[in-house]
Amino acid sequence: MEASSGYKDYVAGLMAGIATVITGHPFDTVKVKLQKYNTEASGVKYKNGLHCATRILQTEGVKGLYRGATSSFIGMAFESSLSFGIYSQTKRFLQGEVDGGKPQPHAIVPSAAFGGAIISFILCPSELLKCRMQVQGTDCMVSKSTRFSGPLECALKTVQQEGLTGMFRGGFATLLRESMGNAVFFSTYEYARYFMHLQLKGASPESSQLIDVGVGIMSGGLGGIAFWSAVLPLDVAKTIIQTTPEKNHPRNPFSVLKLIYRRSGLRGCYTGLGPTLLRAFPANAAAIVAWELSAKLLGIRRDQ
Repeated sequence: MEASSGYKDYVAGLMAGIATVITGHPFDTVKVKLQKYNTEASGVKYKNGLHCATRILQTEGVKGLYRGATSSFIGMAFESSLSFGIYSQTKRFLQGEVDGGKPQPHAIVPSAAFGGAIISFILCPSELLKCRMQVQGTDCMVSKSTRFSGPLECALKTVQQEGLTGMFRGGFATLLRESMGNAVFFSTYEYARYFMHLQLKGASPESSQLIDVGVGIMSGGLGGIAFWSAVLPLDVAKTIIQTTPEKNHPRNPFSVLKLIYRRSGLRGCYTGLGPTLLRAFPANAAAIVAWELSAKLLGIRRDQ
């Protein structure tokens, strides 16, 4: 990408975030409900992701799958804008002006991890609201008196009951997930993109647009699967930390994972793996395609 792209990197990232939420939020709702209720000591609530999705559709309709989407749109838009923008500009700084040729891990990994660490401070409060909205619903065990009518009420009650720091509950788990996950995601994306373009180098110029979209879908999808395969246990711990109302509940993700492992074994640490991986490919494919197409429309050139 060109060195002079400036704010355009962030605008392209914003479009990637919007595409991610539209495509992936229903899968995320199923994942969060599984992580919340299938790891509790009282026993398994849902048989699997399909059972959970069916229950939501039966009791709430399609809107139930988009519960908590408002805060997710806001959070993901800013998060994605910063993530892609910081990554692009930090990588350019570390490897020089030229973007193209073989991926350089010494630039990709720290750039992605740095971007992930920064966005975790924005993502944590928005995900806390999203998760607390998602775990309620007509089929859940949350009493009506403690339910929230929307993300604003959820935020106000959280601050009233837990103080401003309550909005950052699960912050350490989010920081670890995003910094490690982003390093895995962008490394997988960059290498998959590079090798696919290498194989398709002799293709006709007329089909280049279609090839770019196809490569974006595959590299983004594979990056998303790699991301969640690497950090899902941290995400499980984060969900439990953010949705458990008890103030004395452990907030260290490793302590939470130790409790889950004792109760449910390794399988419990990967609760929600099915809907997470089902979501990972299309959501991240949409994000990368939106990012790359937006970058082209904004005049940000990237060599193959």
